[in-house]
Amino acid sequence: MASGMQEKLYNPSLLSFFVYNPSFGPREGEEEKKILFYHPSDVEKNEKIRNVGLCEAIVQFTRTFCPTKPAKSLHTQKNRQFFFEAEDSFWIVMVVRNPWVEKTNKDGKPPTIEYQEEEILVRLILFIFLSNISTALLFNGTFVRAMETGGVELLMQKLEKFFYRYLQTLHLQSCDLLDVFGGIAFFPLDKMTYLKIQSFVNRVEESLSLIKYTTFLYNDQLIWSGLEQDDMRILYKYLTTSLFPRHSEPELAGRDSPLRPEVAGNLLHYGRFLTGPANIKDPEAKFRFPRIFVNTKDSYEELHLIVYKAMSAAVCFMISASMELTREFCEQLDSLVGPQLTLLASDICEQYNVNRRISGPEKEPQFKFIYFNHMNLAEKSTIHMRKTASVSLTSVHPDLMKILGDINCDFARVDEDEEIIVKAMTDYWVVGKKSDQRELYVILNQKNANLIEVNEEVKRLCATQFNNIFFLD
Repeated sequence: MASGMQEKLYNPSLLSFFVYNPSFGPREGEEEKKILFYHPSDVEKNEKIRNVGLCEAIVQFTRTFCPTKPAKSLHTQKNRQFFFEAEDSFWIVMVVRNPWVEKTNKDGKPPTIEYQEEEILVRLILFIFLSNISTALLFNGTFVRAMETGGVELLMQKLEKFFYRYLQTLHLQSCDLLDVFGGIAFFPLDKMTYLKIQSFVNRVEESLSLIKYTTFLYNDQLIWSGLEQDDMRILYKYLTTSLFPRHSEPELAGRDSPLRPEVAGNLLHYGRFLTGPANIKDPEAKFRFPRIFVNTKDSYEELHLIVYKAMSAAVCFMISASMELTREFCEQLDSLVGPQLTLLASDICEQYNVNRRISGPEKEPQFKFIYFNHMNLAEKSTIHMRKTASVSLTSVHPDLMKILGDINCDFARVDEDEEIIVKAMTDYWVVGKKSDQRELYVILNQKNANLIEVNEEVKRLCATQFNNIFFLD
């Protein structure tokens, strides 16, 4: 990003990410054994050992002040380091370079570097860090379990395989307030259509008794889930930021229009596997599915993850990993689920279009908002036009998004309900409300309004958009 010919702004960037266990190399000369994973891998061995040793020393030093709560982060002029003990003695560290500005000097002098230490939102990076760890545990299980299965070598292989691919999808410059929440977008449905989906899930689980959990999504929004909330949160992020974008392709013309079989028993459908076989009719197709680990805090379940999609509807079926998934089972699932899911997707699309026609043409509102509910993880944003792991297109200026992040940081410091109103330099008004585990952030385009008028406008927004939810005055 350039500013004239004088300044060049560099976004925050990932410097290193590593996993270590200090008990694996306790003696001098064995320090390299502590390192279970290190990114980037081409760093010289002594530098890896030095960086890990520094983090180990910082953690140990901070324990002298609070033995029960070791350091979470370290802030320097150039970098921020984040520490997390995922399991006993298994430490994960992420080092992020602060954003910086390069200013061109006259007379041929070297450029001046200024680090913008306060521009990076610590809560945002910390949540992304913890989210990476949660996703790793979802797809690899606990470190101790991997050690019990195949020793240190298997654990290192799992970490290398997962983080090598996952860190390539990490785009810090595209992260904003929605990444702090890590919420779930729910798809609004009328009661009859929702009951059709619930009936569909019950029929499939009864017909295919191997299925243990089911989730149903439409347009990357969740409608139904049989998983625990924490597991669903991680799986939802993986689906919407990684799996679905990888398989996105232009839909065939008319695919989203209502489709009805003309003849009873017609099996025409658009169903396909997003995980597993690309073509179920291929005689050489491999019927292997990714595995996930859920309920790791209580029991510990290893499951096959089958993701099946028809038009804009996607269903995740989870089956115990102890079961072998054969070609016959996949063909049975395809023939049973494909036609029903295609019809359901058409019904949802038709109902959605009817509701849009009833509500009338959309007008550009005077306000834009982000809403998040900590209890059910529901989120909604009229600020974001598109949000993926690598792209965050918003309809407001980045400076306003920065203000939203600052308000969120203020909310995190207190437990009480709170309201903050800010007038930005651009004459926009930014309002944050925290009430009963819910947060609402509003950006108002009313340059000549006063504080009382802004407060009344936010009240009207709450009455129209959230009349059945909250907010406390």
